[in-house]
Amino acid sequence: MDKQNITYPRNTIGEIPPCPVAPDSLQGIPRQQTNPSRWQGEQWSAFVAALQQANIELRVAPHNTGTYMTDAGGLAYGKPHGVVIARSAAQIATLMQLAQQFQVPVTTRGGGLTTEGESVAFGGVLLDMTGMSRVLHIDKTALTVRTEGGIFWHLLAEALRREGLDYLSAPLNLTSSVGGTLGVGGIDVNSSKLGCSADQAIALQVVTPTGEIVECSDEEHAELFQRVILGYGQFGIITEATLRIRPYTPLRMHYFYYSSLRNAVEDLIQIDRSEACDYSGILTMMDRAITLLVAFDSDEREAEFLSHHRKAVRGYGELPFAIRTAAYYAVRPWRIKEALYLYQRKRELFPDLQPAHHMQGGQMIDRTVVFSRAVWKHWGGRQMVIPDLASSVDKFVESVERGNAVCKKYFPHYTLYCVGIKLRADHKAHYELSCIPPDAEEWAYGCEFEPMLGDNSYSRDQLQSFKNEIYDIGVDLGTSYYRFGGMMKGYIRRALGDEVVEKHLAMKRQADPAMILNRHVIF
Repeated sequence: MDKQNITYPRNTIGEIPPCPVAPDSLQGIPRQQTNPSRWQGEQWSAFVAALQQANIELRVAPHNTGTYMTDAGGLAYGKPHGVVIARSAAQIATLMQLAQQFQVPVTTRGGGLTTEGESVAFGGVLLDMTGMSRVLHIDKTALTVRTEGGIFWHLLAEALRREGLDYLSAPLNLTSSVGGTLGVGGIDVNSSKLGCSADQAIALQVVTPTGEIVECSDEEHAELFQRVILGYGQFGIITEATLRIRPYTPLRMHYFYYSSLRNAVEDLIQIDRSEACDYSGILTMMDRAITLLVAFDSDEREAEFLSHHRKAVRGYGELPFAIRTAAYYAVRPWRIKEALYLYQRKRELFPDLQPAHHMQGGQMIDRTVVFSRAVWKHWGGRQMVIPDLASSVDKFVESVERGNAVCKKYFPHYTLYCVGIKLRADHKAHYELSCIPPDAEEWAYGCEFEPMLGDNSYSRDQLQSFKNEIYDIGVDLGTSYYRFGGMMKGYIRRALGDEVVEKHLAMKRQADPAMILNRHVIF
């Protein structure tokens, strides 16, 4: 990229404003992305007075603002001047109108499960969306649900289950909010069949950065709909969403075990292309024990897979793989600590993926509870570092292998999570500035690279260096990222190019004149 050839629009008095996504971000060695500077509170007193006049409650006590100091990543720390609990679209619209008038930053937050500080407020107002957590209407005939944007997925799932229904695709960690998920994508083990969570949205109620309340869909205000979906909160606040749903079914899971990462990834891609199952994904214990999961909603689909597709899968059953792994370590006694770690990890993790009280006749009755609890128990902690790469099908094997090599370089223990994403037919318009790579067709693939930090303490420099090396692979291969906001936003321009960034930056400035909604997430 030639930094000398980048031009930026001038403001009304002829000065060139600073670029929110700097062309030289993260250049040089060592490359370090820091938290943004704290907003200093200009016009805060006048803004507070205006909120009081509008009967909007603002919480400013330290025990209120301190609750939101960091996110699930535990690496970025900031503090809002005040907190507003979302109550209605009208309340949020008034808040945004006043925030524009007084140029006060507004940061939205649902479950706070970001890992790069995207939902951390560095001054200004923190808008807690969980105050809007109602299921508004379930249409069992049309198979749709209308819900408020601040609801957690597990609460939505509970409401649907009482009616014999289920969501289509949701993030594995179901303490995410619906609105927050739709703004970034949302990936599940059935995304290779049904697409990401955002693809299930039929219509949205959105409060724009200037305080308009707009109903949008592919047919109505389509451009706003396209920008809000996977838009990282830059173009509006999702206050309500109409989502596709389906009849509830339990699932039956099959696991296949590999010692070859390449074989497992290639088999995952082939299974997805054949559309032979309802759920698929890869979860690893380093690159020594790779698990390909394949699951089904019906006995008929399962029988079809076992009859016609199982023989093409190169993975082993649990017992044959255990024997092969034991033989591998028997002739490598100097790696006994690694073997013991794998064994202990298996003993702790596997029972939580198939708990007896959630299994009936070999079927998992409630994946909502099982997966979400397992995520928090086995992958949660005071710090969560999860860089990722999202690529087209033809680049995915190389992306995973190169990222795996970086994990081995930095950490003794780590895990990879790989999953496919079935793309909607009009994905070019919907996914332009998003985690979906621009060259992907039909499917995209993502891999998360997560070190198992445990009780170990790592410096921020080491964790940042690790993330940089993963993201450098994306720059080299021309892929995208699921978490390219917050502390990693400097990669956006390098990965997606100046033309795409400048286009969306111009749209952001037009939609958000004061640039106050979720500032420092992307722009």
